[in-house]
Amino acid sequence: MKFIQDIREGEHISQIFLCKTKITATTKMGKNYYSLALQDKTGTLDGKVWDLNGGIGHFEPMDFIQVEGEVTTFSNSLQLNIKRIRRAREGEYDPRDYFPVSGKDIEAMYKELTGFVPQIKNEKMRQLVSSFFLEDPDFQKRFKEHSAAKSVHHGFIGGLLEHTLAVTKLCDYYCRQYPILNRDLLIPAAMFHDIGKLEEISDFPSNDYTDDGQLLGHIVIGCEIIGARIREIPGFPPKLASELKHCILAHHGEYEYGSPKKPALMEALALYFADNTDAKLQIMIELFEGNVSSDWLGFNRLLDSNIRKTVME
Repeated sequence: MKFIQDIREGEHISQIFLCKTKITATTKMGKNYYSLALQDKTGTLDGKVWDLNGGIGHFEPMDFIQVEGEVTTFSNSLQLNIKRIRRAREGEYDPRDYFPVSGKDIEAMYKELTGFVPQIKNEKMRQLVSSFFLEDPDFQKRFKEHSAAKSVHHGFIGGLLEHTLAVTKLCDYYCRQYPILNRDLLIPAAMFHDIGKLEEISDFPSNDYTDDGQLLGHIVIGCEIIGARIREIPGFPPKLASELKHCILAHHGEYEYGSPKKPALMEALALYFADNTDAKLQIMIELFEGNVSSDWLGFNRLLDSNIRKTVME
């Protein structure tokens, strides 16, 4: 099997992909065609079926399909012009080849993340964090396997864990650099900040927005999850509960980025900076990984800039 990251223009491809999306569109001449998003664990590839002839068997989105076609370039991106398609048969493929996975050791990352729990001095806050990360096997399994996004950054198995660990480590550094920060608030807030993504985004293979994800979003969902668990802990300080929920509600920093509140606490501001830092740098990492040239990558709307990788002499 040749993975998408290794496919080059001019190659003839005959192999199995996961059909992530399938859209029926119409050309300017009124002819129907399929626009597909083909996926393996290394990324996605645009696929076009211009001729819906007898060589194109029936298939649906999220099917594993055997395709045959030629790789071309359109608008500086690779595109597979497909001539033949059939549904793949069970046993012809390994599902693990088709879902993107963190390049880091998931169990090692989780062990490092949970290493912060004993460092929380506030008994009630430590009890809250432990109830999720140390005492809830179902949560632990889902948290390790979940992505942090549909496509923007960390959109792979283990992505939520990788992102959460990075944000928590940045916040740990902030606490050492700025001792005024309440570590017993900031570290739990970092560990919890994206917990709502467990319900905002569905599991693989779909890895897409759920109804609650579309209607509520992970920030509100996360605040509800934390609030419900806090109510199960007798004597949890109400002011501390409000401060923790505020950090979650404000961690996108600006109303235009989906935050219901702007940071009012120093800890909320620090969390916003840490989350934004890891998200933006990961976006650039993923852009570089998907580009084989050292030239400019063009304008990226998420970063609001033309992007180029540093040239190493």
